[in-house]
Amino acid sequence: MTASTRTRMALRDRPEFASKPRPLTFPAETMASEAVAAMSDKSFGSVVVVDGDNKVTGIVTERDIMKKIVNAGRDAAKTPLSEIMTAEPRVARDTDEVVDWLRIMSNERFRRLPVVDENGRIKAVFTQGDFVSYTWPDLIYQAGQMAKASVFKNWHIALIGGGIALYSIIMVIVVATAT
Repeated sequence: MTASTRTRMALRDRPEFASKPRPLTFPAETMASEAVAAMSDKSFGSVVVVDGDNKVTGIVTERDIMKKIVNAGRDAAKTPLSEIMTAEPRVARDTDEVVDWLRIMSNERFRRLPVVDENGRIKAVFTQGDFVSYTWPDLIYQAGQMAKASVFKNWHIALIGGGIALYSIIMVIVVATAT
């Protein structure tokens, strides 16, 4: 598979998609303490808040718990997820392209991406770490392509610079052999 082929890869085509554990999901009225216990038990960094049809309505991350409960001095046993969740988070369709979402996640500064099926039901949660194995080869390929494009776009400048460098080397050799 070439790097240019990889740029057209859908989220569901990533090996991680099929092997990911089912996301932790809770209704909005669930107390934060219950979600924290499940996150701790399964070593998950987030829970997805869903409605009765299993459609994403929010997401709660470890950072939300730290900032909105621990730092705020709130009681997790009395705080529903609806009060600390990021409501209406960005969600991806499983047919969306990997590179598009990596760019969006980077630009908008979020680390977890709920992935839904064609009916909007939660299927998986991708993290920025899930993209790393895909993006390094692609980024190296793209950097090479950009370097080539830059050199060929400005070939006349490279040619003049190369000519001056060659002339300088020849002059140094001539002066050195003449003395």
